[in-house]
Amino acid sequence: MKKVITGNHAVSHAVKAARVDVIAAYPITPQTSVVEELSEMCARGELTAQFIHSEAEHSSMSACIGAAMTGARAFTATSSQGLAHMCEMLHWAAGGRVPVVMAEVNRSLAPPWTIFTDQQDSLSQRDTGWMQFYCRDNQEVFDTTLLCFKIAERVSVPAMMILDAFVLSHTYEAIDITDQAIVDEFLPTREPAFKLDTKKPQAFGGMMNVDCWMESRYHLQKAMEAVPAIVKEETANWERLTGRKYQALQPYRMEDAKYAITCAGTASWTATLAVDILRDKGIPVGSIGLWMFRPFPVDELRRLTQGLDRLIVVDRSCSYGHGGIFAQEIRSALYDTPEKVNITGIIAGLGGREITAEGLAREVEDVIGNGGDELIRWMEVKV
Repeated sequence: MKKVITGNHAVSHAVKAARVDVIAAYPITPQTSVVEELSEMCARGELTAQFIHSEAEHSSMSACIGAAMTGARAFTATSSQGLAHMCEMLHWAAGGRVPVVMAEVNRSLAPPWTIFTDQQDSLSQRDTGWMQFYCRDNQEVFDTTLLCFKIAERVSVPAMMILDAFVLSHTYEAIDITDQAIVDEFLPTREPAFKLDTKKPQAFGGMMNVDCWMESRYHLQKAMEAVPAIVKEETANWERLTGRKYQALQPYRMEDAKYAITCAGTASWTATLAVDILRDKGIPVGSIGLWMFRPFPVDELRRLTQGLDRLIVVDRSCSYGHGGIFAQEIRSALYDTPEKVNITGIIAGLGGREITAEGLAREVEDVIGNGGDELIRWMEVKV
């Protein structure tokens, strides 16, 4: 069924299709309409989930963790300061190995106060043990939400599905709402190996001594290392059922590229337009969209960047005192490859600043023409 809806409502429809058992949430712009729509679905009887309107984001995640530990399929959504407020419980979810799924609408962190988009909020949580997936359009938002439930429940690791504020969250697009029977075939009822059960008492999340605590983190890391293979398997299953294809990295015109642009979210589509502009000038540029960020797709990145002269990494975030976060990750992934790829980091689009195809093409052309030796460049900053 085709439906013209916002990115936020694409999340809501995916959560409904996933037959979620518990939704716990607190409103925050620009995420609010995700949970508003879900609450209305519950009120109309379209969704039989238990809807919990908590007093804050910390409590929302706490409720989701508790629900997931009983075997329920649990969901929440947040943005920016709300995500920062629930940070403690993100560690609890990952350390407790509960497959909570969260929609995170990228919004800049204050101060100064703002409601517009960049990726600082989600990337500030990269070390909490959550999987992270970044979406380019509203169809990806719907599909990725369902994929997150399936992958999270297979590896018992929580997942964050991420979309840009306003550019996707409040923008209408025509998307395919997958038939419920197809979703049910792809995502069956959750059957956890371990759960809270009064008939079979067990302890979860209690004190752990030094003789085994490190092993718990080893197993979390190993679960993350298993994710890329599972992503390939489940995205292939989804493509078989719907015809829509997903992969950790999304290449565009990379076959003969000597230079490439890498970024995540809606800027990935902008990068493809910049590539076309530069190709018209005879410059052999391609682009690599980053769909899966955690775990980081090291092997795929190394394969795609073989033979490149330079990789230009566009960040809508900054690790202050160092540089763009994606640029750091990519330098780490490629540092010991036989053919050293020159990497230039560009910080752009903070606080909702528009990244245009023409502006990005000019910046990339300047990097190529002038060597791009700076560790960090700031795009179109008024100094």
